[in-house]
Amino acid sequence: MLNISGITVRLGGRTILERATAALPTGARVGLIGRNGAGKTTLMKVIAGLSEPDDGSIEMPKTARIGYIAQEAPAGDQTPFEAVLAADTERAALLAEEEGSDDHHRIADIHERLIAIDAHTAPARAARILVGLGFDEEMQHRPLDSYSGGWKMRVALAALLFSEPDILLLDEPSNHLDLEATMWLENFLKSTRATMVLISHERDLLNNVVDHICHLEGGKTTLYVGGYDAFEKQRAERLAQLESARAAQEAQRAKLQDYIARNSARASTAKQAQSRAKALAKMQPIAAAAEDPSLTFDFPSPDELKPPLVTLDLAAVGYTPGQPVLQRLNLRIDPDERVALLGRNGNGKTTLARLIAAQLPPMEGNIAVSGKMRVGYFTQYQVEELDTGDTPLEHMTREMKGATPGAVRAQLGRFGFSGQKAETLVGKLSGGERARLALALITRDAPHMLILDEPTNHLDVDAREALVQALNAYDGAVVIVSHDRHMIEMTADRLVLVESGEANEFAGTLEDYTDFILSGSDKSAGGDKAKPAKRDKKEERRLAAAAREAQKTARKTLNAVEAEMEKLTKRRSEIDRAMFDPASAVGDDAKRTMSELSQLRGEVQKQIDAAEARWMEASDVLSQ
Repeated sequence: MLNISGITVRLGGRTILERATAALPTGARVGLIGRNGAGKTTLMKVIAGLSEPDDGSIEMPKTARIGYIAQEAPAGDQTPFEAVLAADTERAALLAEEEGSDDHHRIADIHERLIAIDAHTAPARAARILVGLGFDEEMQHRPLDSYSGGWKMRVALAALLFSEPDILLLDEPSNHLDLEATMWLENFLKSTRATMVLISHERDLLNNVVDHICHLEGGKTTLYVGGYDAFEKQRAERLAQLESARAAQEAQRAKLQDYIARNSARASTAKQAQSRAKALAKMQPIAAAAEDPSLTFDFPSPDELKPPLVTLDLAAVGYTPGQPVLQRLNLRIDPDERVALLGRNGNGKTTLARLIAAQLPPMEGNIAVSGKMRVGYFTQYQVEELDTGDTPLEHMTREMKGATPGAVRAQLGRFGFSGQKAETLVGKLSGGERARLALALITRDAPHMLILDEPTNHLDVDAREALVQALNAYDGAVVIVSHDRHMIEMTADRLVLVESGEANEFAGTLEDYTDFILSGSDKSAGGDKAKPAKRDKKEERRLAAAAREAQKTARKTLNAVEAEMEKLTKRRSEIDRAMFDPASAVGDDAKRTMSELSQLRGEVQKQIDAAEARWMEASDVLSQ
């Protein structure tokens, strides 16, 4: 059992956690979620014993071994394989003692203990974990200092998983992983017996691995049973109940205020009015759910271009003359197509994306690009290179040279930077806000194609869902590289596997690709696994495009019908007022008889009923 009891943490005078409390059963797999800045990592550090709370306590079995990735990535001449093996400190200590001991009885005890902890299988387990996280045999035996920070953090994750702690604490473990390694990690975590607390913004990871969701909001925690989808449903029901209670409270508050106003001055009722005033003062307001501007994404639609937008014909691309990273590339992308590039990190997905974006020329073959095509290319480097001393308004004004201040602010407003937010220094923006600003900048000229290389790294679950909806409403083509399976499943209708120096259409679904990766198959896109039989790719793409078009039409219908219903409801209220208070009637209503008003009301009600039916139809389309 892991008990979080009344944890309060204050940083710089600000309360991050306020009496956060949760009881986690032994063996529970808990997804710790909340908006960026809610205090998830702070709470996890308190659980790990790395931070002291201002109040409250963490209770767990005294013998429990806690596993948590240190902030510093491993480094030095040690290899990944050696670093992972060293994570089993008991095994390492026993082997070191055995090597330096002459005591035969002690050596016998050491051997007995090594057998008990299954030490002889350790090298195979370490290698299996490293392979799952993307390290082939050669990579496992290179010095750690030859790797980038992201790969070193993979080694740290591998060491943590290998150590098999009783309580496993994982803070965004997929941040440095590609899609393939994320799939492997999910499969691995399903089999672990440890009590687990997982911070993640990956909807699939939260749905498939955890059995509880601990939601952190306003410094407090609420525990839900089930995965992320179950949490969303339960929370929506809870918010609806809160909203109902808030509305009832507001009605009661208005009633009390009216009574106090009418009866305070009269001696006969002053005492009752005073009593109600006390009741009103004690009434704790129930806050309405706040709108979050960080969920705002709205890509401007481009003008139409004839297909194709891009055609690759036996093209090769790379960085060193005579050494192409990819070759024999044959690919066509039409307007409104959605293409996801799959493949392990280092296989060339970003290189292919840069070729399509015209940032790299072909070494061989041809690339044909529509002459009027505009491309919006998003990478993490753009987020990191934003000038922290400038505001979003200053960034956008520089990029939209010659545009009016209104047009500049309108583009920023599409991505949630309205009013004062547009004039906040970038250095004070969160990672998610900077990502939104980068997306606003690359789409300032309404590009015909969006190329998005890991766009979700700084976005929480809600923001990712908002991005998915915005991409599905966007009229241009999309090429996406992402380790977020939910985003790929919801936006892509074509999968291209970048592997072994080539890029080929993967004719299955993302589920097929998951099976392909987890099977350990080394077959290319031409293998049996990569090409399930009897699939009509053109038909699938046509159906996917038709579904997106239907959703866009439905969304427009919803907006139009809602505006129509607002007008009709207002008109019905005017007629009702004229019928029940003829003296207040205005315009033609003042001249109509009661019979005419009643008939008119019936006609308006029929229009409202018809509008509601259209609204329901459009809602059904959007929910599919």
